[in-house]
Amino acid sequence: MKAGTVGAGLAAWGGAVLSSLCCLLPLTVMILGLGSGAFMAVTMPYRWVLIPAGVLGVTSGFVLYARERRRCQALSCRMAGSRVTLAVLLVATLIVGSSIVVDRFPEMTSDVLAYLAGDVHSGPRPGMKGMEGR
Repeated sequence: MKAGTVGAGLAAWGGAVLSSLCCLLPLTVMILGLGSGAFMAVTMPYRWVLIPAGVLGVTSGFVLYARERRRCQALSCRMAGSRVTLAVLLVATLIVGSSIVVDRFPEMTSDVLAYLAGDVHSGPRPGMKGMEGR
C-alpha cells in the first residue's frame, strides 16, 4: 500500500477521533455504564476546537484520497486499498457528522435517546414530529 492511501485513512480517522472526543465518546462511555458525565464535562469546553479539527481531518483525508486516485489514473496503475480507504473515509464522515448533530441539536438528541431507551416518562416534545405514535 502506498503512503498516500494510508495517509488518507489516517487523516480521516484522526479527524473522527478528535471530533468524537467531545460528544460521541463520552456518550458511548455513559451508555455502556463505564463512567459518568465527568468525561463529557471535561471535553465539552473544547468542542469549538475538536469538531473543526474533525472536519479538517476528514476533508484532508478525502483530498489525499482524490490526489492518490488521480496519480494512479495518470500512471495507469491500480490503487491499492482504494475500497477499504473509501470505506474508512465514509465511516469517519458519519462519525464527524454525528458529533456535529449531537453538538448542535442536544435537545433533539436527548429526546431520541430517551425514546430509544424506552423511557415512557419523557414523551416527545412538540418539535419531535412523527415520534408521537410510537
